[in-house]
Amino acid sequence: MLEYAGSQRAGLSREQHGIALWHVLRSVDWLLLAGVGGLVAVGLWGIAGVTKFDVPGDPRYYLDKQIIYAGAGGFVLLVALLLDPDLYRRYWKVIFGTLVGLIAVVFLAGHASHGSTRWINVGFFTFQPSEFGKLLCVLGLAGFLAERQRLVGSVGTTAKALGLGLIPTLLVFVQPDLGTALVYLAALAAMLFVAGSPWRHLTALGAAAAAIAVVVLWLGPALGVNFLKPYQKERLICFTHPATCPVDARYNVEQSIAAVGSGEVRGRGPNGATQTRLDFLPEHHTDFVFASFAEQRGFLGASFLLALYLLVLWRGLRVVAVARDLYSAVVAGGIVVALLFQIFVNVGMTMGVAPITGIPLPFVSVGGSSMIANLGAMGVLLAIHARGRASRSVSRRRG
Repeated sequence: MLEYAGSQRAGLSREQHGIALWHVLRSVDWLLLAGVGGLVAVGLWGIAGVTKFDVPGDPRYYLDKQIIYAGAGGFVLLVALLLDPDLYRRYWKVIFGTLVGLIAVVFLAGHASHGSTRWINVGFFTFQPSEFGKLLCVLGLAGFLAERQRLVGSVGTTAKALGLGLIPTLLVFVQPDLGTALVYLAALAAMLFVAGSPWRHLTALGAAAAAIAVVVLWLGPALGVNFLKPYQKERLICFTHPATCPVDARYNVEQSIAAVGSGEVRGRGPNGATQTRLDFLPEHHTDFVFASFAEQRGFLGASFLLALYLLVLWRGLRVVAVARDLYSAVVAGGIVVALLFQIFVNVGMTMGVAPITGIPLPFVSVGGSSMIANLGAMGVLLAIHARGRASRSVSRRRG
């Protein structure tokens, strides 16, 4: 198990709780904050070009909406930065219950689109609970692991954590949303690792995941039981056996690869990016936004975007090391790995190195739920870093 900057107990000392807000703000990871700000700025720049011709007569339609989402997300980031992460630990059961309730409400009052029921319409805003659930799931499960940190090496603790994690994961899976369900599982695996679960437990979970994949993908269909929707099966077939992939099913990835390649070094610009401008590339402002961005801004623009992601991930991993307690470290690990998984899958599917899923590209894809939830998660990361550094300063003064 890792050693952390502050208290190793589930709770914190009175002195650590009383850390002055100004001292916390002095300890903010400004490089991480700058990286996040850079991603938002580049994302807005990309959307301005990608969606320029999507709405005739209104080239700023999607850009203006995305600016509003970014503003709302920035406010959530600020609030999350100012809140002490220990508050989430104390109320982890409420957070987890809220997560399950929100996802369950989708089945009762959800809005269907593209064959999936993932959204709830509240009048002025249509939000996707599973996007906010990525953060809520991490905050909730980390609280469970922190309460049982002395028993984290036991089979019972690992099994209970897995059981809790599977509740929202399965609810998301049956919406259906396989991509987001996989994000939940990736975050859960990271949290178990950071919490100190033994390698034999993690290996057993990996073997169980492989066995489930065999049942879902091969054994079930062979026995006439289909766990996946037809379009989900086609996507996986196109990834694992491209030669047998139906023409219609491989259209998206072929157009995406063509868009990425046509951008060359400097890009074709919004006016010359025919794959995007003429709508050859479907969902170019959401699922395949990276391909559109690469077509318009080329290798240089795409490399700059990926460099910003690398900066944020690097600084995020450092937060794990400076966290003041186990809960904060587990939360940071879950957030960073969930972000990494989303980036890898979204970028990978545009180039044919990962199966097509509905996972948005963080900070770039058009969508309010993704933008606000991801900025909120960054606010939690910043809060963990700031209080970890501040706690370390308090400990040095006491010494």
